[in-house]
Amino acid sequence: MFFSGDPSTRKRVDLGGRSTKERDRQKLLEQTRLERNRRLSLRQQNAAALKIQKCFRGRKVVAVERSKVREQFFRTYGKLCQNVDRDCFGLDSKFLPQLLYFVDAKNVGDFSVLVETCRLLHRFVQDSGDIVSLFAGMDCSSRQALVDYRVKQFAYVCLKAVHQNRNQLKNHLFMTPEESSIATTVLLETLVLLIVPKLPWACKIVGYLLQRKAFTLFREIVLTGKDIMKTHNFIGKASSLERVLAIIISHTGRKPCICSNIDPRWSFSSQILTVPFVWQLFPYLKVDFAARGLCQDYIHQMALCVQNHANVLPDDISTEFPSYACLLGNVLESAGAALSQPDCSFEMAVDLAAVSTFLLEALPSMKSSNRESSVFVEDDMIMGDELMEIVLNKDLEQQICGAIDPRFLLQLTNVLFGGISLGSGMHDGPNDKEVVAVGAACAFLHVTFNTLPLEKIMTVLAYRTELVPVLWNFMKRCHENQKWSSLSEQLSYILSGDAPGWLLPLAVFCPVYKHMLTIVDNEEFYEQEKPLSLKDIRYLIIILRQALWHLLWVNPSTSSNSVKSITNTYASKRHPMEFIQHKVSVVTSELLSQLQDWNNRREFTPPSDFHADGVNDFFISQAAIENTRANDILKQAPFLVPFTSRVKIFTSQLAAVRQRHGSHAVYTRNRFRIRRDHILEDAYNQMNQLNEDDLRGPIRVTFVNEFGVEEAGIDGGGIFKDFMENITRAAFDVQYGLFKETADHLLYPNPGSGMIHEQHLQFFTFLGTLLAKAMFEGILVDIPFATFFLSKLKQKYNYLNDLPSLDPELYRHLIFLKHYKGDVSELELYFVIVNNEYGEQREEELLPGGKNQHVTNETVITFIHLVANHRLNYQIRQQSSHFLRGFQQLIQKGWIDMFNEHELQLLISGSLESLDVDDLRLNTNYAGGYHSDHYVIEMFWEVVKNFSLENQKKFLKFVTGCSRGPLLGFRYLEPLFCIQRAAGSASEEALDRLPTSATCMNLLKLPPYRSKEQLEKKLFYAINADAGFDLS
Repeated sequence: MFFSGDPSTRKRVDLGGRSTKERDRQKLLEQTRLERNRRLSLRQQNAAALKIQKCFRGRKVVAVERSKVREQFFRTYGKLCQNVDRDCFGLDSKFLPQLLYFVDAKNVGDFSVLVETCRLLHRFVQDSGDIVSLFAGMDCSSRQALVDYRVKQFAYVCLKAVHQNRNQLKNHLFMTPEESSIATTVLLETLVLLIVPKLPWACKIVGYLLQRKAFTLFREIVLTGKDIMKTHNFIGKASSLERVLAIIISHTGRKPCICSNIDPRWSFSSQILTVPFVWQLFPYLKVDFAARGLCQDYIHQMALCVQNHANVLPDDISTEFPSYACLLGNVLESAGAALSQPDCSFEMAVDLAAVSTFLLEALPSMKSSNRESSVFVEDDMIMGDELMEIVLNKDLEQQICGAIDPRFLLQLTNVLFGGISLGSGMHDGPNDKEVVAVGAACAFLHVTFNTLPLEKIMTVLAYRTELVPVLWNFMKRCHENQKWSSLSEQLSYILSGDAPGWLLPLAVFCPVYKHMLTIVDNEEFYEQEKPLSLKDIRYLIIILRQALWHLLWVNPSTSSNSVKSITNTYASKRHPMEFIQHKVSVVTSELLSQLQDWNNRREFTPPSDFHADGVNDFFISQAAIENTRANDILKQAPFLVPFTSRVKIFTSQLAAVRQRHGSHAVYTRNRFRIRRDHILEDAYNQMNQLNEDDLRGPIRVTFVNEFGVEEAGIDGGGIFKDFMENITRAAFDVQYGLFKETADHLLYPNPGSGMIHEQHLQFFTFLGTLLAKAMFEGILVDIPFATFFLSKLKQKYNYLNDLPSLDPELYRHLIFLKHYKGDVSELELYFVIVNNEYGEQREEELLPGGKNQHVTNETVITFIHLVANHRLNYQIRQQSSHFLRGFQQLIQKGWIDMFNEHELQLLISGSLESLDVDDLRLNTNYAGGYHSDHYVIEMFWEVVKNFSLENQKKFLKFVTGCSRGPLLGFRYLEPLFCIQRAAGSASEEALDRLPTSATCMNLLKLPPYRSKEQLEKKLFYAINADAGFDLS
C-alpha cells in the first residue's frame, strides 16, 4: 500500500452500525441466558426424577401391603369366600374393607372373589329381603357415613370390574338377569341392587359414580359389546346393563333426587346418547326415557350447553359416526315419543328445537338421496383452509331423516303453537311466548330445509299444521307494531346482532306457502281465500317486496360475486349470515314471482304493488350493465322493476347485438326469394340453411307474386316485417296441424303433431327460430299463446292451476275429485290416462304399474297432480323442447327470464292498447308541405280514428309493415311515422291516385284530397287491396 502522507492510523468501522464492544456484550448476555436455562432444566429433571422415584416407592409399598392383606383375606375367608356369612357385610367385619383395599379386577383371582362376593350378597338379600340391615345392622343412623362409604366403594368396584374386563366379557355384556351364572350379569345386577331408588343411600351412591365418570365407563362397555349385540340379536327382557342405566339416568337432580349436577362432558347425553343407534341396544330404556319426563330434563341440559356454546361431546367413534350426528339421531328418535306424551311441555319443545337446530347445522346436506353421502366441511382443528372429508353412515342418515317425519313435525308445531291465538288483533304486538315459539320453530325448520329432503316435510307443514297462518299472523303484527327486534334477540345464537328479525320467519314461511300454492286450486285461492285472504295477500306482497329490496339493494350483505360462492353447504358454515340472507332473498323472490302468476290469472292487486319503491333512473342505467348489482337484481327479481323499464333494457340489449352483427350494413348476404303462395315451404328451406350468426344478421326479402313475377318493392326493412307477419300467421295456423287452440283460442303445441308431419320436431325448431327472429328484430306478431306453453320458453314447470287454460272440463272433474267426500276407490279409477288424438285412443300409465293401482283417498291428490302434469308438461315435452332449441338460437334465456308469461305475450304480440291513434298523431312528422294543422291532415286523422279496430290494424300494417304498434308506444317507432304530400298540385289526375307507403321508412304518401269522403274511400281501398308491394 502506498504512503499517503497521513501518519495517523485509520479507525476500523463496522458496517453493521455496531461497535465491537457492543457485539461482545450481546454475545456474553446470550451465553449467560443459555447457561441459566441449562441449570433450570437440570433442576427440573432432578425434581421430576425424585417425584417418579417417590411415586414408584409408594406404589411398591402399597402393592406389597395389598399382597399381605390379600393373603390374610384368603386365610380368613377362603379363596372362594367359603367362610363368609351375612355378618361379614356388617360394619364390624373386616371382610369388605379388606376386599375393597386389595381387589384388582385385572387379577383373575381377585375378579373371582369379587363375583363370588356379589353372589353371596344376592343370596343374603334374597333370604332376608333387607339390604340396609345387611350393611348397617339394626342402628344405621349413627354410622351412616361409614355405610355410605363402603357401599359406594363396593358399587364402583363392581362397575370398574366390568369395564376393565369388557374385552374378555364382550359376548356377555348385554345378558339379561335370567343368565345369573354369568359374571357380567352378577356384577351388574349387584349394581342394580345397591342403587335401587328406595334405598337411603341411593342418591349418594349414584352421585359418587357420576363424579367418577361412570357414564364414560358405560360408554366404553356399550361400544365394546354393541357389535356382538347385532350378531346375537338378543330379544326379550331388558338386559342387566339396561337396568343399571335406567336407574342411574333417573337421577337428574330434580326433587326428590338430591344428586349434584355433574360436568356436562361426562353426562348421559354426552357419553351414552352419542353411541350410534343406542335405542336399538336399549329399547326399554328408550320407553322409560321418553315416558318418565327424563327426556325433558336431559334435553334442557343440552339446551343450556347450546346457549353457552360449550363443546361437551366425546371424540368421534369414526368419521362415519360423528358424535353430533349420533346424538341428533338418538335425541330425535326419543323426542318423537316424548312429544306424544300428554304432559309434554312448551319448554321441552323449545329446548328440543334449539338442540336439534344446533346439531342439524353441523350436518352435511342430505337432500340428494342417491349421493355417496360425502361432503367437505371445515374442521375447527385444522389450520387454514384445509378440509376434512366427512362421510356419514347411510343408516345414520336414515335414522335422522326418518325421525323428522310428518308425525314428528306435526307434534312439534302443535306443542309450540298450541297456545297461540290466530285471532289476535293487528294492534297487539306478539307476546314473549309467541316470540319464543316462532323463533324456535323457524330456526329449526330453516336448518331442516337446508339439510334434509323436502318432499314429505313441505306437504305436512303446508296442510297438516297451522304454520302458514301462525307465521303470517305473527309477521303481520310484528310489521305493524315494529316488533322485529324482540325476535332478533331470541335468535341471536343464529343471527348476528344487527340482522333483521324477519329473516328466519321469511326463510320458513316463503317455501312452505310457495309449496302450498302449487297444490291449492283456483277456487280455494280466489273464492274461498284459503289459506290467506286476498286482503292479507296484498299486505304480504308489500312486506315481501320491502324485505327483498332491503336485502338486494338497500343493505346487501355481500357483493354480487361472493353470493355465488356461499350457496353450498361448506360455505354456509363459514358465512352463516350471508347464507341466510342469500337464502331468504331467493325464497322471497320465488314466492313473489308465484304470487305475480296468480295475479296474472285473475287480478286481485295492482301490478305496481310488485314494483320496488327505490327503482330510479340510476338503478335502470346500472341494470342494463352486466355484472352489476342492479343487473343481478333484475335477473333474480325482475318484478321489482316496472315492465316498461325492463322492455327498454331488453330492446337495448337486442339493439346492441344487432349492431354487433352488422344490422345496418349496406350489403346483406342473406336474401330470401319468397313465393307468396308457398311462403311456409320457402321460408323453412331457406332459413334452415342459415347458422346462428347469419340469423342474427339482417335478412332481405323479395316477394314473388302468384304470376311468378318479383314484386317491385325494395326491402329496406318494411318488406321483411311484412314477410314475418305473413309467415308467422301461416306457420302457427291450426290448419297446419302443428298447433292447437284452447277454448279461449290460445295456441299450444299439438300433442299429436307426429301423426300429421313426419318431421314435426324439425318444424317446431324452425317455428321457435321464427318467433325468436321476430322478437330479435322488434317485430310484433299476432300470435296468442297459451300461458302454460309460454312457461316452457322460461323452462318452468306447470301445475294444476294452469290446467283451466287447456282443458276447463278436465280441471272441473279433477277439482270435484279433490273435494270428493266419499270413498274414492269406489269410483274405480286407476293411475292411467287415455289420450285421444285424431280418433286414436291410447292408454298411458301415470306411474309404473299404474294400470293395476287403484286411486284411493290417500293417493287422490297424487293422481290429480299426475294427470295435470301429463296434460301440461309430459304430452308436449318433445315439441316444447325443440321449439325452445330453435328459440334460444337468438333469444338468450337471461333476456326472457326478465319477464313473466303474461309479459312475454306482450313482448311477442303487444296489446290492443298499443294501437292508440292519439298517441300515433302525437308522434308523427310531416313533409312536402303538410303540417299538423293542415286541413288534409285534420281530415286524415278523423278518418283513421273512425276506422274499426280491424281497419286500424290494416292501416298500421300498410304504413309500417306490422299490424301492431310498438310495445311502449309510437314514440319508439323507428323512424317516426311520417305523412308526405304525394302530388305537387291538386289536379284531378293527382287526386285520383291512391295513397302509397314506404314501410321501411314508416312513410305514408298522401295526395291532398279535397273531401273527407274521398280521402276515406281511397285510404280504405289502399289498405284492403292486398296488392303486396306493387303499389310502391
